[in-house]
Amino acid sequence: MIHDFAVIGAGMAGASIAAELAPHARVLLLEAEDAPGYHSTGRSAAFWEECYGGPGVVPLTLASGPYLREHGFLTTCGALYVGRADDRAAMDRFLASFTGTGVTIKRLDRAGIDRHISIMREAWCDAIHEPACADIDVAGLHQHYLAATRRGGVETVCRARVTRLTRESGSWRIVTGAGTEFRAARIVNAAGAWADTIAALAGVAPLGIQPLRRTVVQLRVDPPAPADLPLVLDINGNFYFKSDAGRLWLSPHDETAVEPGDVAPEEMDVAIAIDRFEQATAWRIAGVERRWAGLRSFAPDRLPVYGPDPADSGFFWFAGQGGFGIQTAPAAARLGAGLALGLEPDAMTRGIDPEPYSPARFFAHDTARTA
Repeated sequence: MIHDFAVIGAGMAGASIAAELAPHARVLLLEAEDAPGYHSTGRSAAFWEECYGGPGVVPLTLASGPYLREHGFLTTCGALYVGRADDRAAMDRFLASFTGTGVTIKRLDRAGIDRHISIMREAWCDAIHEPACADIDVAGLHQHYLAATRRGGVETVCRARVTRLTRESGSWRIVTGAGTEFRAARIVNAAGAWADTIAALAGVAPLGIQPLRRTVVQLRVDPPAPADLPLVLDINGNFYFKSDAGRLWLSPHDETAVEPGDVAPEEMDVAIAIDRFEQATAWRIAGVERRWAGLRSFAPDRLPVYGPDPADSGFFWFAGQGGFGIQTAPAAARLGAGLALGLEPDAMTRGIDPEPYSPARFFAHDTARTA
């Protein structure tokens, strides 16, 4: 059988767009690992945060919020971007960059900070509060989309790492490392950290999508972290931490360029995270209980890539979603599927301009490639 679409990658990106394509097409979903979501999706400390990813991502985030809330995947916690006296200019720039985007944020002084978290050290005197920030049930959302693929008749195959992609008789011949072969009219590249690898296999020019390692540490602290603690982020991007069942999840906000693969935390990154945390708060660390690392993948301009390749309309990009791929999953998948199927925008996507996310933006001056 020739499928209409072969979606490569069954993490959040692949599962969500496969679920949106399923009511309209015959869809194949291929996953390299033993189970979907092993790399980025399964290791995410995700939150729905209106400002995360910058102004260019805000339309996708805001459009996804109602869907995530209505299906019970969000638990509101709020967020605080914190800074010291020397960071006031950075705070001003942050506020200015989101003016007119629709996000809800406001400036707080030290008294305002203390109303949300009283254990920050005295030097941290400036903050921006985002009240709508929420924890995301990542596993629940991923399973929600996988269940939708099953209901939609998607053929899902795990342990199917793609090793060859060739054009034959108007369709794609897909060969996996297990020796199995499939056919599809179009490829949807939702391979995350492996997105450029898949493009190269298909003979499509890579976009420079770079996998980056992110470290997270689970701490036991004294006193225990309150359940209503907001997500706390350094305005300069040096750390963030959040509460989780009386523990704290802490990250040094690292982005280390790596090859796509199974990543592990580096001891130096763990040490840096703890040092920054101790400089910022008066919490006593009673123990380091867990540590892990995950991948996030960015295009060169740090915006996601959704749309057909300019040189090959049979190869559809759905990648480069960085650390915001989970919070934007509903709108991104609906937008991507609509573009792939040629559908009119619906209520969720009508206010989203797809042009900034098109892969064509990387080749606007490459007339030889796009001719």
